[in-house]
Amino acid sequence: MQISQNRKTPGHEVLATSPGGTARSEEGIASSGVTFQLWRLYQHAWLVCLIFPLAQVVREPISPWQVVLRGLALSGFAAGYTWLMWPHPASQKRRARIRSRFSFLLFGMLGILVLVFSLAYGPAWLWLFIGVSAIAGVLLPLRSAFAAIVLLTLLPLFLTLKMHGGMSGVDWWWLIALMLLVRGLGLDMIGVARMGTAIRELHTARRELARLAVIEERERLSRDLHDLLGQTLSMITLKSELAGCLVKEEPERCAQELAEIERVSRKTLREVREAVAGYRQPNLSSELEGARQLLEAAGIDAQIEFIKEALPPAFDAALAWTVREGVTNVIRHSCAQHCRIQLTQKNSTVRAEVLNDGGERGQEENRARRGLGLAGLRERVCTLGGYLEAGPLLLQGKEHFRLSVELPLQNHGDAEVFQEE
Repeated sequence: MQISQNRKTPGHEVLATSPGGTARSEEGIASSGVTFQLWRLYQHAWLVCLIFPLAQVVREPISPWQVVLRGLALSGFAAGYTWLMWPHPASQKRRARIRSRFSFLLFGMLGILVLVFSLAYGPAWLWLFIGVSAIAGVLLPLRSAFAAIVLLTLLPLFLTLKMHGGMSGVDWWWLIALMLLVRGLGLDMIGVARMGTAIRELHTARRELARLAVIEERERLSRDLHDLLGQTLSMITLKSELAGCLVKEEPERCAQELAEIERVSRKTLREVREAVAGYRQPNLSSELEGARQLLEAAGIDAQIEFIKEALPPAFDAALAWTVREGVTNVIRHSCAQHCRIQLTQKNSTVRAEVLNDGGERGQEENRARRGLGLAGLRERVCTLGGYLEAGPLLLQGKEHFRLSVELPLQNHGDAEVFQEE
């Protein structure tokens, strides 16, 4: 299936039809609560206004050519009215038709026809202004439709006064009933047209929200898998290398390392499954312990300072991701000998910092790889109203790399709402 898309210009829109567009149109019609059959029955019911000029043609003794002329006028009015009012207000055909120049030309011709025949053949033709008002309510923009309906409501009054030469002899009850019908049906059709527009916009917004939800879920899955697998695979790689070195010299320790590799692999498999399901939430204490083991396995001196106070789940998870990302970058992208992980809480702010003294290996490549993890972490931190800093830092004449995250705890309530959503 291929849907063609046309370029829009100001004030004008070209619509493309496709099977997908037809399906969306039918969906909008179904949600409106007004079926095609009910809409057509409703709009055709107002052709009852043709009875009055038709009765005049039958009742008055007129020449055959007058009968033919009036019959053609009534047939033309009925055909034009049906063509303009046939599409459902929530359908794609309605949108295309109300933007057609022919539709506006036909509307103008019908209005002129009713005006001319009313002046020529009497008040019976004024009833056709009901149909013209209905077309104006559906076809014209909101303000133009209101102005046209006001004009069409007043025209029967002015024309009646002109035909009677003043106010004497005017059947005011008949005239008021006609004016109320012209005004009422016009406003009714404005409401119907607005309803159709609102339904189309609602379905467009719903499709856009669904598209954004899919994009967000893809980004979440990409971010979570990166954060999960980066550190774990680094640990498995290091322990596998260590086990290879110990297989002959220390078989027992080699067996322990292999058992640890199996445990980490099973844990990672479980976390990946939970990440796909969207239920995983890392724990800060577990991440700190895992970071200590990973740094020790890599031969890096680890200094960990943590806070004993319990944090809200959303903040605990964000700091856990920070520790994981920072340690993963230390293992994969540096030649560090020392690494310090420091968590502090002061007033209403909690801060996590991962600092290492290693230079980067292959800086351009490493920055490109590390950028994905830091971008995902920055999204998590920004969601909680915090900020992230990552970059080189010169301490005691030696280049270090620091990853720092600061979160304001006053956003605790907002974080809980976001987590539930």
